[in-house]
Amino acid sequence: MAQGICRMTPVEVPVLELLMREREKALSPREWKFRLAGYGYEIRDVAGRQMVTKLPENTDLGFLPAQGC
Repeated sequence: MAQGICRMTPVEVPVLELLMREREKALSPREWKFRLAGYGYEIRDVAGRQMVTKLPENTDLGFLPAQGC
């Protein structure tokens, strides 16, 4: 099961750039998630990976890149 998760589609580049830019500005993971909610995104943990979801539809966009996949 874990191997299938690593193969799932990553987040699109423009969205990933926004997420990483906001992560650099945030002082904590909690603040980062709060900032992303303002843009209409949510980060949630799924099987040890971080899934990006588009709000308010709760549409999964993909996983953030992980080390070792």
